Amino acid sequence: MRNGQVQTTVGNLPFIQWLTRRRGVALLAHAREWLLDCGDGVRLQGFLSLTGRNDAAKAITDDPAESRIALILHGWEGSAESCYVVSLGAQLFANGFDVLRLNLRDHGQSHHLNREIFHSCRLTEVVGATRAVAERFPKAQIFLAGFSLGGNFVLRVSADARAPAAVGGAVAISPVLDPAVTLEALERGWSVYRRYFVRRWSRSLRRKRRAWPDLPDFESLLRTQDLRSMTEGLVRQFTDFASLESYLDGYAITGPRLSTLRFPAAILLAEDDPMVPAADLARLAQSPRLTVLRTRHGGHCGFMERLNGPSFADQFVLTQFELFTRDDPPSVESHPR
Repeated sequence: MRNGQVQTTVGNLPFIQWLTRRRGVALLAHAREWLLDCGDGVRLQGFLSLTGRNDAAKAITDDPAESRIALILHGWEGSAESCYVVSLGAQLFANGFDVLRLNLRDHGQSHHLNREIFHSCRLTEVVGATRAVAERFPKAQIFLAGFSLGGNFVLRVSADARAPAAVGGAVAISPVLDPAVTLEALERGWSVYRRYFVRRWSRSLRRKRRAWPDLPDFESLLRTQDLRSMTEGLVRQFTDFASLESYLDGYAITGPRLSTLRFPAAILLAEDDPMVPAADLARLAQSPRLTVLRTRHGGHCGFMERLNGPSFADQFVLTQFELFTRDDPPSVESHPR
């Protein structure tokens, strides 16, 4: 279980997914779809589970009592149903948090909601989602948690001046730090990961065009079966970025990006992560609001300690959220796990 490749892939095994969904039965039973108005006509799909103290049978238009809402964001080509999202959601829900599992644009079954395709620099709509939560539940404190690209997003939200004051803090698990480095790691690393993302991204783009037949045909790009070529082609055709390099830099959080953190934030990253080099943590801006926990093992978004139960990451997020609630000061540390 300590092997980084095992930790990275074990959550995709059907048996593990079944165990996780069984552990998350209460979370999933209370979930209701919510289409969030994120501004500028953008809608994002979420699944809201209200705890027992807030009658989950009520419509989401009923204002709950003062509460803590955890907004969980998946990684690239994951979804609100991803194993790690359900696992964390179940842990938080069991500990009294209302839970919103949010789908990024064009993830899950949300391709029909917005015409323009997803890209990783669409920060405004994720900020808009947090504002929609704050506006809908004005008495609630909002906590953000994200995995991989989702972790990158929640850290950028926490450094954005437009984020609502109701945000209490953010935790990022295996966040993408420098997208150019992660793309190179995927190209040079184990081919299983590269094929996995190419396959899922290709399926997603085909689903997008079925929902919006007037969009250009993606097939010539998909035939390359190459992440860099596919990304570069879509950046050129569907964004205003001048180059692939400028696009990747647009959502990097290395350099000064996190120097403007407005809320306490924490990062959990493993030294055996095959996609995000832990050495790049040294390239983050220093901030008194930032906690960094660097572990020896855990892979990418893994951190499983046993097959059936909360992961180390689940417990880390819960602990950090409780610390944020008490306004405990953050610290920078490492962990020999």
